[in-house]
Amino acid sequence: MSKRSTAGADRLEFIPPMKPKLVSKPPEGGAWIHEIKLDGYRTQIVINSPDDIRAFSSSGADWTRRYAGIIEAARELKVKSAIFEGEAVVTGANGLPDFDALQKAVHSDPYATILGAFDIMHLDGHDLRDIGCKARREILFGIIKPNSRIQFSEALPGDAKSIFYLADQAGLEGIVSKRADSPYRSGPTSNWLKTKSFTVQEYELLGVEREPGKAAFALLAEPSTGKYVGSAFISLGRDMKERLWRRVQEHAGPPPEGVKTRPATQWVGPGVKLRIKHLRGEHKYIRHASLLGFGDDPEGPGE
Repeated sequence: MSKRSTAGADRLEFIPPMKPKLVSKPPEGGAWIHEIKLDGYRTQIVINSPDDIRAFSSSGADWTRRYAGIIEAARELKVKSAIFEGEAVVTGANGLPDFDALQKAVHSDPYATILGAFDIMHLDGHDLRDIGCKARREILFGIIKPNSRIQFSEALPGDAKSIFYLADQAGLEGIVSKRADSPYRSGPTSNWLKTKSFTVQEYELLGVEREPGKAAFALLAEPSTGKYVGSAFISLGRDMKERLWRRVQEHAGPPPEGVKTRPATQWVGPGVKLRIKHLRGEHKYIRHASLLGFGDDPEGPGE
């Protein structure tokens, strides 16, 4: 149930979100509904009155000031109180969510974001979390106004495999599949599943960041320009890790120009290329990246 203030009156507060499980392919069958996974920041809107509306990040941080436009749109809803959530995004010139633009907007333009709303947990004094997901979404659809900075995240018709294929071809982040009858329960769940679109590309190794007791990361650059593109988690087996360390030592070099010096980093000269799996899409830096193997190594693991 919602928390209460010390004054004893009902007051809605942030609810820890329900977190979908990452899977390699979407579930089949009629028990699921499927939505586009928008490439943005998950956001929860808490309305206690028209003058008391707040926006929270998925961790519970108060981001109300960063989403002034969304807050104004929430003020126009015909509700007394509510808690609903969605994905805050900024769209690019191609009409698709632009994550890099979103990162800039949350610091500089509180009116640039829109919210793709996908669930509601509380409305006008009623806790809706025990109601099935499909029924909750129907309630949410009923309160959202057209032509607003808050838009409803529609479920897509068709079978899961085809929906995911189309999302992948369109350059979207993936899809989220939800059991139609699932109640809302905070924390990790297998009643919601996310399937992400990944791609595999070859990058130049700039260096390896290794701190005792922490995960190791490969720092990467575009092979053609040498421009830094981000880092990838090193999750190879023991033999492959040892081969990687040997190559790093054999190609040791100074820090490349224009790259910020990092602690506990062993820098590498030109010549070591790696195959990297990362989230599909146009981003300044690669995201959710992991190392598959060496770019020129037939013995490395496959895609």
